[in-house]
Amino acid sequence: MTMMDKINGATRMATQMIFDKESVSYLEAGALYGIVSQGRFNLSVLEALYNQAKDPELRTLVEQCIEEQVRTTVENCEEALHKGKAEVPKFHFTRRQLHAHPLELPSDACLTDSEIAATLGTMAKGSQMAILAALHQCYQLEVGMMLRKRLDEGLDWNLRLLNLMLNRGWLPHIAKVEH
Repeated sequence: MTMMDKINGATRMATQMIFDKESVSYLEAGALYGIVSQGRFNLSVLEALYNQAKDPELRTLVEQCIEEQVRTTVENCEEALHKGKAEVPKFHFTRRQLHAHPLELPSDACLTDSEIAATLGTMAKGSQMAILAALHQCYQLEVGMMLRKRLDEGLDWNLRLLNLMLNRGWLPHIAKVEH
């Protein structure tokens, strides 16, 4: 995002906040509701994965994902739903304590670090697609700008995960297709 894009976005958002006071549309509310619901579930899964991960860099990435990606996205979407006078999901999942050291579990009861990384990549891709779909259905500029920011930051995090997987040799080898 260039500096001019940021200025244009901030100007549009300020204008909309002054003049456009409509509530979120049904499509926006449905998409945000889905993101909040899935995000709350993802937090539970990520906390369990964090406690299983042994690689220090992977643990750091999972913690960043929990705090800077998922929790922030859920809070932003809940705030947009509240502002738009829409229903916020009422269910919650069990919160797990993040342990300073990996839990000692039998090897057949937990995932390996490479499996955790692959799981994170799959979850990230699904989350990014959900945010992109919500962005395409967006009417409110403020909601759209929030979703775009969450998507951009998610893609940046995903690049760090892919680099870790590449450096650790965790990416699956795909044979070259020859014609």
